[in-house]
Amino acid sequence: MGLNSTPSSERIHIGIFGRRNSGKSSLINSITGQDLAIVSEVLGTTTDPVYKSMELLPLGPVVIIDTPGLDDVGDLGRQRVEKGFQVLGKTDIAVVVIDSTEGRNEFDEEIIKILREKKIPFVTVYNKCDIGGSRHHGEDMGPSINVSAETKENINELKEMLARMVPQVTGERKLVADLLNPGDVVVLIIPIDSAAPKGRLILPQQQVIRDILEAGACAMVIKEDRIEETLRSLTVKPKLVVTDSQVFEKVKMEIPEDILLTSFSILFARYKGSLSEAVKAAKILDSLEDGDRVLVSEGCTHHRQCDDIGTVKLPKWIIKHTGKAVQFEFTSGTGFKRDLSQYRMAVHCGGCMLNEREMKSRVDYAKGEGLPITNYGIAIAYMNGILERSIAPFPEFDGLLE
Repeated sequence: MGLNSTPSSERIHIGIFGRRNSGKSSLINSITGQDLAIVSEVLGTTTDPVYKSMELLPLGPVVIIDTPGLDDVGDLGRQRVEKGFQVLGKTDIAVVVIDSTEGRNEFDEEIIKILREKKIPFVTVYNKCDIGGSRHHGEDMGPSINVSAETKENINELKEMLARMVPQVTGERKLVADLLNPGDVVVLIIPIDSAAPKGRLILPQQQVIRDILEAGACAMVIKEDRIEETLRSLTVKPKLVVTDSQVFEKVKMEIPEDILLTSFSILFARYKGSLSEAVKAAKILDSLEDGDRVLVSEGCTHHRQCDDIGTVKLPKWIIKHTGKAVQFEFTSGTGFKRDLSQYRMAVHCGGCMLNEREMKSRVDYAKGEGLPITNYGIAIAYMNGILERSIAPFPEFDGLLE
């Protein structure tokens, strides 16, 4: 991925919901002006959520999510419906599509009820108005519009409605730029081992570098075996050092105490709004007992290496820290465990591939189920005895550990 590409996690996610053959896929093709979704008269053509990143004027960078019909039937159909509802966790704006020739029913009412409960902005779209005529739009259904995916009637008007519904953020969120002044030096410590992708930096590293440059600061990228000579060569003290969490143990020994230190994973926990809960939950590591189960979750899928941090290194460090026979279960990708009753705690990655709503949804769900959920970087910093130092760069969290 190039530095000039907008990551999926930074795009507005628009979820398209409705019954089978309400015209969801046809509507997506009309909105985008491309044949992105398969259109068929056969019920249930869309069997899994389909994601497409694109530029959609006048909204800008978005992810369009086509979901299975919410009225699907049978055992397989119920699984499809469940996957469709899971999309709500990452949906910034919802489009509820209703076949205007049939009108709304209990399935439509249920999805709108859930959208209201989750406080997700939505618009109700009565499709096929070219053959079904206009529908009465009650206030209980929220903003609504008649469209025709076939004739493109009111499609531009729908896009304008969606643009007006984009969540307004008070103050642009920053990964690290808000901590820096022009001319500051930030040292980034990035291990290049068997788990590192060949020929490129991973997304969190790219995004942090870009944010440093946006602040007018200087990013110096080094491996963990070049710390001492790098510090000696600098004529100014670094404002901040950001390290890969897996080398925290080595880095903490070589970076003087008067230099601020944190990790990529911790920066993302702050960025996604999950840092406070992650810090509080880290203390559970001290009370784990034999047989306790820990859920380790990642927001993306990738090829596992022999020294993978999530499935190999982190469990090894937790067992060493606790001295207990702790058991682990691993999940990755867009799904997140719904039954959390069997776990003592969860440890989640930084969530660089998840948008803010989904990361917050996962943390809030775990919290609601009574499961402490921390973060890779927070857990590793805690086990290395440097958690307080690792969140010290963030003045808004002063006193969080008291």
